Amino acid sequence: MDALRRSAAVRPAVVLSCAVLLAGCSVAGAEVPRERATASASASASAAPTARAAEGLESDYRRVIDDVLPSVVQIRSGDDLGSGVVYDGKGHIVTNAHVVGDRRDFRVTTAHSEEPLAATLVSSYPEQDLAVVKLDRVPRGVKAASFGDSSKVAVGQIVLAMGSPLGLSSSVTQGIVSATGRTVTESGDGGGTGATLVDMVQTSAAINPGNSGGALVGLDGRVIGIPTLAATDPGLGNSAAPGIGFAIPASTVRTVAGQIVRDGKVTDSGRAALGITGRTVVDADYRAAGVAVVEVREGGAAAEAGLRSGDVITELGGRAVTTITSLSEALARSRPGDRTKVIYTRDGDERTAGVTLGEQ
Repeated sequence: MDALRRSAAVRPAVVLSCAVLLAGCSVAGAEVPRERATASASASASAAPTARAAEGLESDYRRVIDDVLPSVVQIRSGDDLGSGVVYDGKGHIVTNAHVVGDRRDFRVTTAHSEEPLAATLVSSYPEQDLAVVKLDRVPRGVKAASFGDSSKVAVGQIVLAMGSPLGLSSSVTQGIVSATGRTVTESGDGGGTGATLVDMVQTSAAINPGNSGGALVGLDGRVIGIPTLAATDPGLGNSAAPGIGFAIPASTVRTVAGQIVRDGKVTDSGRAALGITGRTVVDADYRAAGVAVVEVREGGAAAEAGLRSGDVITELGGRAVTTITSLSEALARSRPGDRTKVIYTRDGDERTAGVTLGEQ
């Protein structure tokens, strides 16, 4: 009975196949109606540009991959794995701070090297989740990537993400720029730095563990960002939310990496600071209600404004402050030297102070 059912299931497919073939061709001894011939010719004509467009896009993909992939490396730090981008011809490689962690020595595999190469840390800047390592020896075939103009990145732009997801070196995924100017805060758990990052590029290209520190590339072959993290969905047990990844923009990468290469550290972060150590406090209903000042740095912005230990900050620059994260996000939108207003409570009384922000 089983055999009969399988046979019966096959027959309609055969008949259907014949019907399709007959609809698209002439039968010996029969005349094809003019309308049908015209429709067939029109379909063929319209299919040709589509095929050429697909071939052109595929050609662009291959050209970019051939051009940029030699600039993308795999970085192994103990048992941890990440990616990096060759920054210059001297062997400097830019990556994420969470990729290097607290280690100083690394093994780097390039697109053309069979054996890992030794590299050492130049400097790490966790506040922006960027770091630079340097190859002890620069092999042939390694070339510096070209970084693009972040101000020209547009929503809908096709991009390729290159890196070593799950240890699969020289992997490439594709997607589009989903949004620009995002502000996101990394988790401080699982190796993250806990940094609040601004002006991030959101992309639909797959960003998986191991992609961190790699390259997000436009079809002009320029790196527009460093893939750094993927969104997580609490409803799925904090697993990665498909198609929502974030990359640090190229302008920030050039600024931070440029300073590290030139000076051995970040000398001008451009990130505003209040000069406090704080913690999130909750109200009587256990809802986050502000940031309690635990310590005030001497000579810092908060100290100059008269804040002291025990004060609870509830607003900065017109933005509500309920948690450490929201305070970080408010500061991330400001610059050192900006004059702004801070609202806080002291002994139950609400107060307001003007503050000139310092530098992180």
